[in-house]
Amino acid sequence: MGSDTDPAALRVPAALRVLDLTDELAFQGARLLVGIGADVVRTEPGAGLDPAARTHWHAGKRWTPVRDAAELDTLAAGADVVLESGPVARLRGLREDGSSRWPHAVHVVVTPFGLTGPRRDWRGDDLVLASAGGMTWLGGRPDGQPKPPPREQALQTAGAHAAIGALLGIVSGTPQLVDISVQEAVAATLETAALAWIHAGRFPVRNAGVYEHVAHRIFEAADGYVAGGYSGSDRMWTDLLAWMAERGEAGDLLDERWQDAAYRWERRAHVDELVQRFAARQPAAGLAAEARARALPWAEVVPAGRLTANPQLRARDSLVTVTGAGLPDGGVEDVGFPWAALPRPVTLPALHEAVGGSPWRHPAQARSRTERPASAALEGVRVLDLTWVLAGPYVTKQLGEHGADIVKIESRHRQDPTRFAPSMHLRPGSDPDDSGYFLNFNRNKRGVALNLRTEEGRRLLRELVPHCDVVVENFSPGVLARWGMDYASLRELNPGVILVSMAGVGQTGPWRNAVTFADTLAAMSGLAAETRDPGGPPQGLTFGLGDMIAANSAVLATLDLLAGGRGGHVDLSQLEAMAAAMGPAALEPVLGDGVPDPRTAEFPNRSPRAVPHGVYPAAGEDRWVAVSVTEEEQWHALTRLVELPCTGDDLAARRGREDDIDAALAAWTRGQDAHKLAELLQAEGVPAAVVATGQDLVEADEQLAARGFYPVLDHPLTGPVRHEGLVARLAATPGRLSRPAPLLGQHTDEVLRELLGLTDEQLAALAAEGVTE
Repeated sequence: MGSDTDPAALRVPAALRVLDLTDELAFQGARLLVGIGADVVRTEPGAGLDPAARTHWHAGKRWTPVRDAAELDTLAAGADVVLESGPVARLRGLREDGSSRWPHAVHVVVTPFGLTGPRRDWRGDDLVLASAGGMTWLGGRPDGQPKPPPREQALQTAGAHAAIGALLGIVSGTPQLVDISVQEAVAATLETAALAWIHAGRFPVRNAGVYEHVAHRIFEAADGYVAGGYSGSDRMWTDLLAWMAERGEAGDLLDERWQDAAYRWERRAHVDELVQRFAARQPAAGLAAEARARALPWAEVVPAGRLTANPQLRARDSLVTVTGAGLPDGGVEDVGFPWAALPRPVTLPALHEAVGGSPWRHPAQARSRTERPASAALEGVRVLDLTWVLAGPYVTKQLGEHGADIVKIESRHRQDPTRFAPSMHLRPGSDPDDSGYFLNFNRNKRGVALNLRTEEGRRLLRELVPHCDVVVENFSPGVLARWGMDYASLRELNPGVILVSMAGVGQTGPWRNAVTFADTLAAMSGLAAETRDPGGPPQGLTFGLGDMIAANSAVLATLDLLAGGRGGHVDLSQLEAMAAAMGPAALEPVLGDGVPDPRTAEFPNRSPRAVPHGVYPAAGEDRWVAVSVTEEEQWHALTRLVELPCTGDDLAARRGREDDIDAALAAWTRGQDAHKLAELLQAEGVPAAVVATGQDLVEADEQLAARGFYPVLDHPLTGPVRHEGLVARLAATPGRLSRPAPLLGQHTDEVLRELLGLTDEQLAALAAEGVTE
């Protein structure tokens, strides 16, 4: 094993005890912990949620009433993890000095803007926080309002990081406070939105779902919509072109000039026009099925309500059945969890009261502590990184941030597009060794060049396995087996190894060979369908949200196995991870969501739970401020600032005048500076934020600046350059950015000497033979 840490210090009770004090800011975090078998107890019965939401967020938990602080302390005394969320003013677990009331536990606190900084007391819901973190700016039509991704992805992202923070604390063996800012969780999940500003002084703009750096988008089919494109390897283009030619739809794309990728990219509009014609003459489901057969990245855009009928999800038993009072006989099917930490198929009880005796299902077990806390949670853990593009590198990036030694395997013979593709360099004139995209997602790693097309390269790769605790890969299913590196083979080399596989739809099932990109996974999961404005077509997303959702799930899975001190194979399906981030969407057709959808084409950001709730124009070109009023006190505060045409206080009264309220509010905001306006509103207790661009985040956000969210690393070619920062801030074992991304093969000799004991002569021979290119 690569770790020098005492394995006993990484061992956790079979059932982690979690006290769940979350509101909607971190519901997803507690749900993900249920998915790894944690014993989760709440202090209230899910009041205020409709049946679908209550069933989805709280299945598998129990609740027990708590009458006062003393009873809460008694309950918390039995917990390994306390997961708490909400505005700072409403937190119950912090002392006046900012320390935890429960120092025996890993205490994870999720707040809108973090526990420190000038905006620590600011409020926000998903719209406000997606706007403050940069997601809202990326969504919507160019001629309409910006809008965030569907299904409260800002909050779900923060929840995932909360679960990650909890397990980082457990693996560290050190009880401590963990600070999660929703704004920072969002700002770390934008792909290129801030990076383009850092490296090129520009930022992406919303364009109704056309990716800026890959040729993928949503196309209209004969009876619906499909997502797909022709970026990636050369085969993605040549095989699509052959398919189009078979159907007589290739037009002039068969001319030799179109074989040049740069030429195609410059004339993308023409290519897309012919691809659109090709798609429009086929049924969506049929086109997607044929694409899977041809191993091309296309998918039907399906509504989330059809998730429980998805043949891939059903074949892998990834759905969960929830049973209990108030549900139909036999229970209801819901989306499951990103990987099979629990034996599948999974049946969970609905949230129910713990009656009699202890509210915990299992007796307390002593948890080993490290005698000397590590300087970082994953100090002594070594990871063999076989990933590329975004989803995999985003996993190893996070592990490296918290102290793991990441050994990244690359080669000129398998070129990572984020290093080699000009469209992903971000900085004009950069080369593969200083690609802005690659730099951000591959910091804190050592780079080793191995040509895995050679037997000697594969032999050396196998020899590295006994020196590593974790192997992460996102090859197509079957590739590792052909190299003699499937999980069974890896266990022979290292019995305690953890293998994390990140195939698009998993290692098994009827779709196992499907080729997926972020947009096709969004289409399969139902996320893309919900990007439509009422009455309009689906717009898709313009950044790789699905890759990062899957990555967070893979990080959590890795930490789960490290915490248990055991090896294992994580067969992570990115589709299942995406489905698990769709909230109660799959339950709503069965249980209903209790409220009509108030959105319109003109006002796509309206919410059933708030009025007003939207983005409103501010002074300047395409400048906006997000405002959300969920409570009567917030409404009173807003009406002290601006006269609004509604005398009623409650939500129903405001809903009846929503058109008038929106018009009056927009007239008031239109001439005001967005930054100053957000500060004014928050000072009065009204949740609001600038709809931030990449420039705003990097240059103008005083909260991110105060918390040091964009630290600088000195790269040997680029020089000092900002990077996106860490999300999980651990008080006792903090993570950090320690080294810039490696040059191609920069650490090859160092690592092969250190781990395999190779001599200078052996290294020279490998280089001469092209093994370490």
